[in-house]
Amino acid sequence: QVQLVESGGGLVQPGGSLRLSCVGSGESFSLYAMGWFRQRPGQEREFVATISRAGRNTYYLGSVKGRFTISRDNAKNTVYLQMNSLKPEDTAGYYCAAKPYAVTIFHCEYPYWGQGTQVTVSS
Repeated sequence: QVQLVESGGGLVQPGGSLRLSCVGSGESFSLYAMGWFRQRPGQEREFVATISRAGRNTYYLGSVKGRFTISRDNAKNTVYLQMNSLKPEDTAGYYCAAKPYAVTIFHCEYPYWGQGTQVTVSS
């Protein structure tokens, strides 16, 4: 098992930037593909980005590609989501998730989740 704790959310103006962090503890962090998802009130959880175990492969939601960057530091048991050029429609609770081995964009395939961190983009 792995326990996940997110941080870095907050209120930012449109066009601004935030970096989310997710620290994992428990079993070897490098065994897990990691994903970031977001959820708005009353809506389904939405895939944002995912990264393979060694960080060689990344995948993004189309609307964030070119603005968001997922990365990881296995020595620090941490995955990051750098979010630039933020838009009001990026406002949501952001969650990191861990899945053994292969990456996937489907939230139902991730067994481990953090508690989430709120991102609000507003002027």
